[in-house]
Amino acid sequence: MKVIVCGAGQVGFVIAKYLSGENNDVTVVDQRPDLIRKVGDVLDVRCVLGHAAHPKVLEQAGAADADMIIAVTQADEVNMVACQVAHSLFKLPTKIARVRSQAYLQPLWSELFSREHLPIDVIISPEIEVARAIFRRIQVPGATNVIPLVDDKVRMIGVRCAADCPLINTPLRQLTVLFPDLNIVIVGIVRDGKPIVPSAEDQMLVGDEVMFVVDTHQVGRAMMAFGHEEPEARRLVVFGGGNVGEFLAQQVETLGAAVSTKVIELDRERAGELAAGLHRTMVLHGDALDSDLLEEASVGSAETVVAVTDDDEVNLLSALLAKRQGAKRVMALVNKSDYAPLMSTLGIDVVISPHMITVSNILQHVRRGRIRAVHSLLEGFGELIEADALETSGLVGRPLKEIDLPEGVLMGAVVRGDKVITPRGNTVMQSGDRVVMFAAAAAVKKIEKIFSVGLEFF
Repeated sequence: MKVIVCGAGQVGFVIAKYLSGENNDVTVVDQRPDLIRKVGDVLDVRCVLGHAAHPKVLEQAGAADADMIIAVTQADEVNMVACQVAHSLFKLPTKIARVRSQAYLQPLWSELFSREHLPIDVIISPEIEVARAIFRRIQVPGATNVIPLVDDKVRMIGVRCAADCPLINTPLRQLTVLFPDLNIVIVGIVRDGKPIVPSAEDQMLVGDEVMFVVDTHQVGRAMMAFGHEEPEARRLVVFGGGNVGEFLAQQVETLGAAVSTKVIELDRERAGELAAGLHRTMVLHGDALDSDLLEEASVGSAETVVAVTDDDEVNLLSALLAKRQGAKRVMALVNKSDYAPLMSTLGIDVVISPHMITVSNILQHVRRGRIRAVHSLLEGFGELIEADALETSGLVGRPLKEIDLPEGVLMGAVVRGDKVITPRGNTVMQSGDRVVMFAAAAAVKKIEKIFSVGLEFF
């Protein structure tokens, strides 16, 4: 597949890295020489220096015979015009654009991105997706990550193993003996910052972050099994009233009066706008790094504090201040991937990575075959994939123990109608089943082929 990626920032870089690693023909376009130089030095991709919306630049990038354009520059307008030029002049089939400004995304203007006007096939709004990701984590106390799958019949949960976790030093193969009625499959372990695709003999250790797939109805039981019985958040404080903070507050307000929310915003004018637009949320004007203001906001008695300003350092420091004042759980939005490994040692409970959330949203539109959803886990570790089992697939009609799955692939769940089945060796999949699986980065392309064609790939 031939793909043009417009924008060489963090999101563009990661997308280009993923796609080029799977032997796609990738061209990256950006008008910043330093970023183009970095991409060219690190990745096996073609680089074009220039304005992403200019016809001549897109022509130079190979738009005439490209399959897809992914426009993720810093400017919404450049992304939109690049897709328009790619459509009108080069008849490029698939166009994906990142659009941040909500002025373009109001339901009132929903016709804007139709084929007759601005022909963009997929709109990615990072702030909305990040707010949804945080909201999901708030609803599962103790979880570091929550990903809904198969219409939320199944979830992937991330959880950190504390010293009091009952499952410490237990081989994974014993989980079915200890919890025979619990539909859970562990698909990944992060130990000392390094991800592991677990085997049946692996054990969980103190400090591990464990990722497991579970029947949504059993999430509470699964969290208890890992020693997490934290109360639901009734008091929430949000640092930063930008788009992410506003969307998060709006979603929390849908829970009604059960949750008390406060937002701290540094800009006085923006704080006034938030106060006028939010109905059940208290908005405080001030600095999230001001200890006196945090005391006034009763941060110490909050179950959850979320730092989502536009400054990574402010998010980290304010989250640590909140923890020091007594907040039970703190989350920090961090753009710089270099900071992520430091978080657990500093005491940050949950790290939110905007660019990985955005990449996951884009990848599910890149994957081929009957793949319904894709979620990228960590950077370069692998993907959580939701797909339809086709009658022609080698997955159907045979017990799983007889199927030679590619190395690095773990079956997480099989959903048949409303029934969630935990895959075992004697599980036989049927045509039409929805399959949830983890695939390590090296195996993703093989899984894509399995769901595109059939038996010859086994």
